[in-house]
Amino acid sequence: MVGIIPARYNSSRFEGKPLVHIMGKPMIQRTWEQAMKCTLLEAVVVATDDERIAECCRGFGAFVLMTSEKCQNGTERCNEALEKLRTKYHLVVNIQGDEPLIEPVVVDGIILALQRSPDAVYSTAVTALKAEDACDPNRVKCIVDKSGYALYFSRGLLPSNKKGVPDPDFPYLLHLGIQCYDTKFLKAYATMPSSPLQLQEDLEQLKVLENGYKLKVIKVDHAAHGVDTPEDVAKVEALMRAQHLV
Repeated sequence: MVGIIPARYNSSRFEGKPLVHIMGKPMIQRTWEQAMKCTLLEAVVVATDDERIAECCRGFGAFVLMTSEKCQNGTERCNEALEKLRTKYHLVVNIQGDEPLIEPVVVDGIILALQRSPDAVYSTAVTALKAEDACDPNRVKCIVDKSGYALYFSRGLLPSNKKGVPDPDFPYLLHLGIQCYDTKFLKAYATMPSSPLQLQEDLEQLKVLENGYKLKVIKVDHAAHGVDTPEDVAKVEALMRAQHLV
């Protein structure tokens, strides 16, 4: 298994996000350090289209692969990086660089989930979402069936209700930026045209569901939220202080 951290500099919501410092270290470095602790990963690679990110990552010892600016999302960037690797892997984990406190046990967990679900080609993780964040478009929501397979992902209130406002007693689920793919499926995904729901929500997971594939979801107890905006940096730093991770 190989872990790939896709990273791009030009983000409409937060330009240069991978290089922003969190408690004295670039965010991409903190993500890489967490990924390196995973017991099931044989290698960890940073895939980027920006030399500034590449130079930073080489500076703290990461293996970097340069990828095209044409990649539309992290999954496509992972696929391009995979094709450039000499070693062949059966599974690929897409570790988004904006989850600097992702726990190694979560990464290992989605690998095991996919290995134990032969009818699935993709696995990911969710955690509890606060009701006050249920309408935040930067917090991607997920609903799953009774067998632990994804039904849908959305940036809106999911599930919705007649009142159109979050229910403080409902257990909403937050999608974490961590995904594991079968490499054969990853190659197929890269050739699929964008799907209507994917384009509407701007969520690459929906293309998987729209094409009829099964997506396994595990629920984890994970306190860290991703860094989507500059304001999230302070929240993550506060969380690190609270957990004595400075």
